[in-house]
Amino acid sequence: MTADIPAPGLGTYRVTDHDDCVRSVRTALEEGYRHVDTAEAYGNEVPVGEGIAAADVDREDVFLATKVLHPKFTDDYSATSVKENARACLDRLGVDRVDLLYAVHWPADGYDPEVTFDAVADLHEEGLFDRLGVCNMTPAQIDEAREASAVPIDALQVELHPLLPQPRLRSYCESHDIDLVAYAPLGNGRVLDVPELAEVADAHGVSPARVSIAWAIEKGVVPIPKATSREHIADNVRARDLDLSAADVERIDGIDRRDRQYDPPYAPAWSG
Repeated sequence: MTADIPAPGLGTYRVTDHDDCVRSVRTALEEGYRHVDTAEAYGNEVPVGEGIAAADVDREDVFLATKVLHPKFTDDYSATSVKENARACLDRLGVDRVDLLYAVHWPADGYDPEVTFDAVADLHEEGLFDRLGVCNMTPAQIDEAREASAVPIDALQVELHPLLPQPRLRSYCESHDIDLVAYAPLGNGRVLDVPELAEVADAHGVSPARVSIAWAIEKGVVPIPKATSREHIADNVRARDLDLSAADVERIDGIDRRDRQYDPPYAPAWSG
């Protein structure tokens, strides 16, 4: 399966300084990105929206995604609050709709598929988002969400990189026509020190970061690396033009080290 979401996208997790966030989003769009990812939990939807508005790129050409805060951190989790929170996301972004709404950031304490997806159906009918996504779910949880949702689930976002290749989720998404979006595609920098990636990078005369992002794209995954400097932003987006050979991909696939970066106490019981 080839994802139809622009790849790579710009991740904005932990980009909390207002001016840095505006600048990085604007820079990314100037460098050729057409996909920006944020979330209510990141606290930066306002500067993300300002960065998009400041760039010399038509809004309709930017694939914009955000995520509703998960129940564990919501005082009043209900269908009403889900809808209110989603509308507040759009208000902060300064838009009347988003291309992709992740209705579940984490399936954390209190999460109820019926509550969430009943609200989502109303939001979709109002035209507030085009495509529906979920994050940080196991296949069983995605099955449950798909059964509860009248709106098709088109995207899943999870941690994925050469040290956490997620073969089970990639297979699941391919078989159910779900686009897989990868946060932390550099493993919080861990992949940059992996010998196999360094060797492939040296052979192509590029950075290990670019190789890691290109590997994800080769797998049909949409990586959303975070970057704030123009140098790193430009390097990351050029990964889409890097052609890895079958031998390169096999070399990276053969890495036997595993390193999950995000596993909070409220995470699901991962497997595979």
